[in-house]
Amino acid sequence: MGSKNKLKRFNENLTFNNVLQPTRGEVISGEFELKGNWNKNFFKNNNPIVLELGCGKGEYTVALAKMNPNKNYIGIDIKGARFWRGAKTALEENRNNVAFLRTQIELIDYCFAENEVAEIWITFPDPQIKYKRTKHRMTNSEFLKRYKKILQPNGVMHLKTDSEFMHGYTLGLLHGEGHEVEYANHNIYRNEGAPEEVTGIQTFYESQYLEQNKPITYIRFKISKH
Repeated sequence: MGSKNKLKRFNENLTFNNVLQPTRGEVISGEFELKGNWNKNFFKNNNPIVLELGCGKGEYTVALAKMNPNKNYIGIDIKGARFWRGAKTALEENRNNVAFLRTQIELIDYCFAENEVAEIWITFPDPQIKYKRTKHRMTNSEFLKRYKKILQPNGVMHLKTDSEFMHGYTLGLLHGEGHEVEYANHNIYRNEGAPEEVTGIQTFYESQYLEQNKPITYIRFKISKH
């Protein structure tokens, strides 16, 4: 994407009422007013809030919102020029249950209050295979602690990935730390039983992975509150 095109998208994002772009300073200082008030002040309903972390172009966020109109979806990514597409589509389709938040995933617990979130989706994250990159792996222990802070007691996590490494790493960590794995599938299109939200939505990159015969994996789990 050229810098001119990127700038155009950044400027357009500023006009979208479904895009929130607080500064890092605002978020860390506690000045981000939607924390604890997403339902009341943004969505203006009491429907469950679902996050997609590292939402990219926002395809999954918008598709989930279309599938479940009685839930509120927030796609989160630091790259606003990417989720411009999802934000624009949501506005064009008049989807009032979609928002996009431009921030870093490690600041998630500064953006949402305790028990504010019902579900979290992590779709096709960078597996960060090199050992020195493990601190950026989105299902590591530190990230799970952040998610636990904002999830409701019965909150659900979803991991959908084309990385068998990420799938295996996460399963091992979950079992090792005593979290509850509700469902795990290392090839959702080959094995029966994967939910519609998992097999019924395909992002652009996912369809490319499938053309290369890469298996798509999925885990649904709950983070233990101990």
